[in-house]
Amino acid sequence: MPVKHALQLNWRLSTQTEDVCLCAVPRLFVIVGLPNRPRDLADEAQALCFRYLLHVLDQYVQNDYVLVYFHYGLNSDNKLPLSWLVQAYKCFDRKYKKNLKALYIVHPTNFIKIMYSCMKVFISYKFGKKMVYVQSLDELKEFLDISQINIASAILKHDEDLRKSKQLTLMSRSGSAAPPLPTQEFGVSLEHIRDNKGRVVPPVVKQVVEFIRNNGMTTEHIFRRSANVLTVKEIQSQINHGSLVDLASYSDVHLAAVLLKAFLRELPEPLLTYALYDSVIGIQGIAVADRPGVVQIMLQDQLPENNYIVLRYVMEFLYEVSKHSEANHMTPSNLAIVFGPNLIWHQHDQVSLASLAPINQFTQILIEHSPVVFPTK
Repeated sequence: MPVKHALQLNWRLSTQTEDVCLCAVPRLFVIVGLPNRPRDLADEAQALCFRYLLHVLDQYVQNDYVLVYFHYGLNSDNKLPLSWLVQAYKCFDRKYKKNLKALYIVHPTNFIKIMYSCMKVFISYKFGKKMVYVQSLDELKEFLDISQINIASAILKHDEDLRKSKQLTLMSRSGSAAPPLPTQEFGVSLEHIRDNKGRVVPPVVKQVVEFIRNNGMTTEHIFRRSANVLTVKEIQSQINHGSLVDLASYSDVHLAAVLLKAFLRELPEPLLTYALYDSVIGIQGIAVADRPGVVQIMLQDQLPENNYIVLRYVMEFLYEVSKHSEANHMTPSNLAIVFGPNLIWHQHDQVSLASLAPINQFTQILIEHSPVVFPTK
């Protein structure tokens, strides 16, 4: 599940506690640190943290989501008793567990593994299968794109120290990497695919679009559901190595939907390009009635040809999907919420609440007014 868009929330529990950070990403939440435990504030601080976590989760758990816990920083002053952890687990009723796709525990120690062993008697088998120990940030990148999550400097330093001490050889995606494979489609530019595949619209995009068009147009909440992370990665690897993948053999239309979103998220530069970012954010300054026409001219004049062709192909398909909204519940607005952050993001900054609204509005125009924005030649 690559992630590039994070909304950062910070709060201070008291002048005697460390900062506690909850990073809320669309369908992903990152918990960083726990408060220190002055004996007279321990219960109150922990309860406040937990209530806030539930408050944030309540806004998202109706859809699929992922939890990430950064374990580094645990010490004798902030260790939570087993009884508290058991009580907290029991407070996570089915509403929270049903749509949880994975719980990643980053930098686990023997202590947390022992605690989990002690809690196994209380933890359901299904929930236990969702827990994944992640030893390093490089390994976490195998599951998530964390480039725009504001990870605390102490965690980054700890990860680097682990890398050196264990002589890790894993290479960061941001570092120098081997040239992409000629067959590669995920994580490479549209130009690379065109030059090696001879097609502007990537074969994997056409494959998943046709599969969903034939099998999933009326599927409830299509594009809002997640798929098994390891299965997604396995298929991406097969496609990148030039293997043919039969999507029908997986019997999961949501898997195809996830692959389309993953392709867009993993482009080196967003499909709408960094150059158009300010124009997209400025859409709210244009009269509502004028927006479709303005967007049409903007894309024709400023978007590279390859990007325009692929964008048109995807948006016309999503327009078709929206016509089945009575069955699939995916209106242009709902589709825009899902696809907006996958079509454009800032080159350097994290996504803010202020930028999400215009990005989603711009995307809704692309879908809802597709016949106007992409006129027939």
